[in-house]
Amino acid sequence: MAYIDYYKILGVDKSASQDDIKKAFRKLARKYHPDLNPNDPSAKDKFQEINEANEVLSDPEKRKKYDEYGEHWKHADEFEAQKRAQQQAGGFGGAGGFGGFGGGGQGFSDGNGGYWYSSDGEGFSGGNAGGFSDFFESMFGGHRGGRGQGSAGFRGQDFNAELHLSLRDAAQTHKQILTVNGKQVRITIPAGVANGQVIKLKGYGAEGINGGPAGDLYITFKIAEDSVFKRLGDDLYVDVEMDLYTAVLGGEKVIDTLEGKVKLKIKPETQNGTKVRLKGKGFPVYKKEGQFGDLIITYSVKIPTNLTDRQKELFRELQQSMN
Repeated sequence: MAYIDYYKILGVDKSASQDDIKKAFRKLARKYHPDLNPNDPSAKDKFQEINEANEVLSDPEKRKKYDEYGEHWKHADEFEAQKRAQQQAGGFGGAGGFGGFGGGGQGFSDGNGGYWYSSDGEGFSGGNAGGFSDFFESMFGGHRGGRGQGSAGFRGQDFNAELHLSLRDAAQTHKQILTVNGKQVRITIPAGVANGQVIKLKGYGAEGINGGPAGDLYITFKIAEDSVFKRLGDDLYVDVEMDLYTAVLGGEKVIDTLEGKVKLKIKPETQNGTKVRLKGKGFPVYKKEGQFGDLIITYSVKIPTNLTDRQKELFRELQQSMN
């Protein structure tokens, strides 16, 4: 996995606060949202990069792992387990102990004389699994067991899956059952997941070999566009039609939100394109219970058609009175 500089993608320093990251994400999400760049095919990829960077840096735990392990941050728990195992076992016999492998698959001691490594070829510093195999055999006489004894365990393969949701489904915390490799997996989907966001279910990949740990399951969310609302970050946008008479004289308008209908007061002389922000009526913030984005309403004044002669005459009288 190549190194991706999430800080660079969001245009912030490594010392950036959570508020700085949130502001940078919202700004870039609005700029590169595919709906606002229909003629730019690269906008979709850029938007996904921004979402991925925000998913990591906005989560303090993920951010800490990323800062320490770089492109291998997803395996941070495994790296830490390796460190603890080496400390308990005092390193590998005759080798004086070592903290990583430069050649290939990612390897970890189990602390019991066995050793396992990932079969997916993603290791501490790239390369392929074969490089590690050769190194291991040279250390232990052609035998892939830790400390020259026991059998080698292989980490199971990771699985990848897509989960398609509607915008309204993504706004609600709910449970779903997935069938992965013939097995049913029941998951809870938190409200506020983003399109293209990836979550990991540890241990739900392929089974390990010779006692090695199971791989992981990575789920990518695909959220369909909604016929009413457009989502940018945690904010929702909606266009609301208004007749000319209400725009001129003022009145009331009932509009839809994700949580139901609300009644708004329309000020007299409201102009076409006027925007109104409803605080806290937008999309739920991911893993932030009780926090929501805003709903931004754009009024579209509808010009009356099929007027009678008398109605046209009244408009002419109004026009003359304004001169």
